[in-house]
Amino acid sequence: MSEAMIVTAQPEASEAGARVLMKGGNAVDAGIAAALVQGVVDPQMCGIAGFGSAQIRKPDGDAVCIDFHGRTPLAAEPSMWVDLLEAETRDGFGFVLKGNVNDLGYGSITTPGSLLAYYEAVRDYGSWDWPDICHPSIAIAETGFLVRPHVHHFWTHGAEHGRVEVTERLAFSRTGREIYLRADGHPKRIGDRVENPDLAATLRRIASEGVDIFYQGEIAEQIDADMNANGGLLRKADLEAYKTVRTTPLTSLYRGFDISTCHAPGGGIMLIEMLNILENFDLAALGHNTTDYIRIVCEAMKAATADKDRYVGDPAFVEEPTFLLEKGYAKGISERINSGERMTVPRLTYGESPHTTHVAVVDRDGMAFTMTHSLGMPSGVITDGLGFMYNGCMGVFDPRPGRAGSIAPGKSRFSSICPTIVTKDDNLRVVIGAPGGTQIAMGVLQAILNVLDFDMSITDAVSAPRFSATSDSIDITNRIPGYIVEPLMDDGYDVIRSALTFGIAAVHGIRIDGDRLTGGADPGHDGMALRV
Repeated sequence: MSEAMIVTAQPEASEAGARVLMKGGNAVDAGIAAALVQGVVDPQMCGIAGFGSAQIRKPDGDAVCIDFHGRTPLAAEPSMWVDLLEAETRDGFGFVLKGNVNDLGYGSITTPGSLLAYYEAVRDYGSWDWPDICHPSIAIAETGFLVRPHVHHFWTHGAEHGRVEVTERLAFSRTGREIYLRADGHPKRIGDRVENPDLAATLRRIASEGVDIFYQGEIAEQIDADMNANGGLLRKADLEAYKTVRTTPLTSLYRGFDISTCHAPGGGIMLIEMLNILENFDLAALGHNTTDYIRIVCEAMKAATADKDRYVGDPAFVEEPTFLLEKGYAKGISERINSGERMTVPRLTYGESPHTTHVAVVDRDGMAFTMTHSLGMPSGVITDGLGFMYNGCMGVFDPRPGRAGSIAPGKSRFSSICPTIVTKDDNLRVVIGAPGGTQIAMGVLQAILNVLDFDMSITDAVSAPRFSATSDSIDITNRIPGYIVEPLMDDGYDVIRSALTFGIAAVHGIRIDGDRLTGGADPGHDGMALRV
């Protein structure tokens, strides 16, 4: 290819990755440099104490997924929170417990995998030295970044589904209060500068000494001491035991296009099930975002959500339900939808937080990199002197024993993240992914349909109004007209309109047409696409 492309949800991250590409780095070099910057400038969305999944496709077509989901600490017990259960979130990816013990503070943290995955990706598939990859993030942590509109919106938009407000997370630790809040205790405003010298120092240590310092050495000891002093579950033994999981991508065929995505506990299995169901409908003939289109796609979403809730978990603990990938199984569901049957999604009462981000890269040699990484529900915890916030992924585990998503030592919980690559005749066509919690698979699905069924540009594909059904309700963004959904409401569907013009994940992607690359950054976030 004559050019390269990077798309992220933050302009600082896109620029950092573009600079790497301009200096001869490959897609992995650029993607990980950008990811480390994302952890500085979107510090509640992702970071070195988070989790995620990446897919790498080499120029020769070989592909690998590196999964680095957060794991329940070894001290956790399956029934430790069963008596605290109050509710299940409406979108079905999270539980509300008394005192929010699973959501905020030291008890909410799972063993993080992000930093190890970043390092392994560069070591095994990159071309640059690790210290050079770390340099842009260190520089920005030292000099600071300006609070952007989406960061400020996230900090101030209030609580969701019974969870703790983001302002409480920012104020939980001494460091958080010092660097994210103004003197009056309110979050910093758009244009305010955030400097994080502690994080710069931590990243400098990691750049110099490698990731062993975090998982086995001095930083691991600092983490262990803080957790032990404050009643956390995480220990140094958990960090020492952590390993990423590598797999060949989960693959399927959709209308002649090859779909490659991640295995469970990621959301790729949901994405493929929904595509298999929808392949039985002439979506182009229905028309984009028409009443019938929304109804059919939402029923497919509901079917896949119910199957996920019942069957999908960590493959190390729960057998991977491969029957969900079968075309015949999807055909049966499509026939039920076509007959007018409505799928149902059982809920205890009332998602995973949208506190996630994404990076997609294609380099001049045709290497592709797509990674979604997150803190889940950010815990609010920042160990004194380290500067980074830990994930809060214990909030998504089911406190009821005996279920696919129940708590078990060393277990990962399902996440909707699904970094995906679409090819045809071994040629790259789409590199895509999204932040957005439990809505990720729904957003990625619609963007893929927009490109493959409606031949949209990638910018139009990620910008078009979206909808979702992760419960028996249909959520719509505010740009879907009332006259489209009123027939659904008249037919008894519960339609919930968001005040937001963008939403249902935040899809970022690259479309490849021969040697021509075009990038699309979801306009609901602050990101951008850069061609170099």
